[in-house]
Amino acid sequence: MNQNDESLVIRVEDRLGRITLNRPRQINALTMPMIDGIRAALAGWVDDPEVAVVLIDGAGERGLCAGADIRALRQSILDGTDGAMGFLADEYDMNATLAEYPKPIVAYQRGITFGGGLGVSAHCSVRLVSEDSSLAMPETLIGLWPDVGILHLLARSPGQVGVHAALTGARLDAGDAIRAGLADHFVPAAGLAAVTESLRSGVVPPFGASPPGQLAGASWIDECYIGDDAERILLALLEHPDPAAREAGRTLAGMAPTSVKVTLRAVRAARSMTLREVLDQDLRLARHFLSRPDLPEGIRAQVVDKDRNPQWQPARLVDVTDADVSAFFT
Repeated sequence: MNQNDESLVIRVEDRLGRITLNRPRQINALTMPMIDGIRAALAGWVDDPEVAVVLIDGAGERGLCAGADIRALRQSILDGTDGAMGFLADEYDMNATLAEYPKPIVAYQRGITFGGGLGVSAHCSVRLVSEDSSLAMPETLIGLWPDVGILHLLARSPGQVGVHAALTGARLDAGDAIRAGLADHFVPAAGLAAVTESLRSGVVPPFGASPPGQLAGASWIDECYIGDDAERILLALLEHPDPAAREAGRTLAGMAPTSVKVTLRAVRAARSMTLREVLDQDLRLARHFLSRPDLPEGIRAQVVDKDRNPQWQPARLVDVTDADVSAFFT
């Protein structure tokens, strides 16, 4: 099966089923047709004896995928349609399909791999990062929470590194991504062509050692991200003697307060959940977040007007009550 259109290139190369996200100018941001195409390709290959392994990669040099097309999500909210909710429901179903697929799926997490880009790659069975990889879930910056089932992985990261990544949207390099459980192996970008050639023969090759990440030895993460009180975490970061901790505190202070508190509760809860249960939680949270003003305001501030000055409602962590947070989980 070979399929080529504007946003997705799907083909079979010998024994390899290959899916290439093909919107390089938008860093391959996901659209509904792309999600539908990925799901259809996987369904077509699941019982195909000619396809032994699947590869997901991205066109262009900037990254695998910057996430969902958030401009389109914002427009759906402003128009009062159910397009955004439908998109997320289909995306979460795709995430589960990737995780449960009976054949190996290899993902090249080159360059920017954010949000939905992690949703399309971090649940795959073999996840490869390179020297240019930057993995992040920056949703609290736009009035959302880290969705696409990623809290299932971040909740199981060693120490508190997953909580740090979830709350602040920290960009993880190759070593940190592997340590956090979002990737498996490091392959230099120049070596991926050889990996692809091996995959064409239906063989997933062995991989070598991984580099340490920038956060290796950052003891302030485990010291500061303790407990379930977002205000205490913020204060611990801002008052810590390590400059990196204070910088993380300043970053956290700029995130949507409601998103921060909901994310903290969600990532703590995800520690005892299966992936399917986390995706069900994501669906519940989505219904609440899509009905609130923070999301369209956050997208406006970051990608529409680009003034980087969102007006959150409420504007402070202290003004988000426990009852407010609990309402998201009903």
